[in-house]
Parts: sequence; C-alpha cells; structure tokens
Amino acid sequence: MKRHQLEHILRASAVISECREFVVIGSQSILGQFPSAPPELLVSEEADLWPREFPERADLIDGSIGELSPFHETFGYYAQGVGPETAILPSGWEDRLVAVTVPGVDGVRGLCLEIHDLLASKAAAGREKDMRFLRDCLRFKLATASDLEERIRQIEQETYRALATSTLKKVLLIRKAEA
Repeated sequence: MKRHQLEHILRASAVISECREFVVIGSQSILGQFPSAPPELLVSEEADLWPREFPERADLIDGSIGELSPFHETFGYYAQGVGPETAILPSGWEDRLVAVTVPGVDGVRGLCLEIHDLLASKAAAGREKDMRFLRDCLRFKLATASDLEERIRQIEQETYRALATSTLKKVLLIRKAEA
C-alpha cells in the first residue's frame, strides 16, 4: 500500500462512518511517519483502522470497504475495521500519534502509530510476518533497537511485554547472523 492509497481509504472511511479522525494501526501506519517507506514494508493490502470518536463504527467500514468488498476488488487494497483493543501498545502511544492529513477533504485525518510504538506492537504479536517487518525496519534504520527496547518496557501487560522482549531478541540474533 502506498500513502495515496491510505489517503483514499481514509476518505472513503470518512464518508461511510461520518467521522473525521481515524486511528491507523498495523503495518501500514508506517505511512504516517514514513510516506515513502521502502517497498518491502508496504506489501500489505489492508489498513487497520477505527474511527477515533466512534470506534464501534469500524464495523461499517469493514463491511463496506473491507476484504473481498467491491472496493477491494476494484482497487486491490482495503480497510480492516478494528477496535482499540486490537493491538497491544506501550503506555503513552496516543501522545505520539503521527497525523496524516487527507488532501482535498477538509478535516479528515489518519492518526498513525509512531514507528517504535508500531514495532513494539508487532513484537508483542510475535508472528513470523511481524518479525520480518521489525527486522526490515531496523535494517532500513527507521527505528533503533534501544528506543524499541524502551518502548517495549512501557507495555503494561506482563505477558505481552515478555513476548515482545523475546521477539526482539530473536530479531536481533537474526540480524547479527546476517551481518
């Protein structure tokens, strides 16, 4: 997904939900801080988001422009309506959101995760695809391991903090072996 595609999803989401601000999580939230991120980081067809003021309206978005919808079939990308409980995030993440202002539409914004918050969330998920994403972000120097370690320490749930720490250690070992 490219930045203009995320902006398209945000415009469509605004019409569907009658909301103006959307929290964007998941890998494509990288487009907030890094609109021209390396192609290896932009392979996902989906943008995970919810309306900030009315999170329950995420279902409307998912049903209208979600996976396998006519929108998806036409454009090749889609919105996944999710909720605030979807991602495990470090304390204070809301204060670090990166705004994406949608051109041509007054007041519509995507609020994307800051890179270290995004990667802490990916580490807490611990899936293979998340480890690959994390490794690539470090390889492209979009984040630092030391800042990521600090952010992981800010995950309140002990189980997820432990998983994120373990995931980061694995990724760093893989990177060391590749060097």
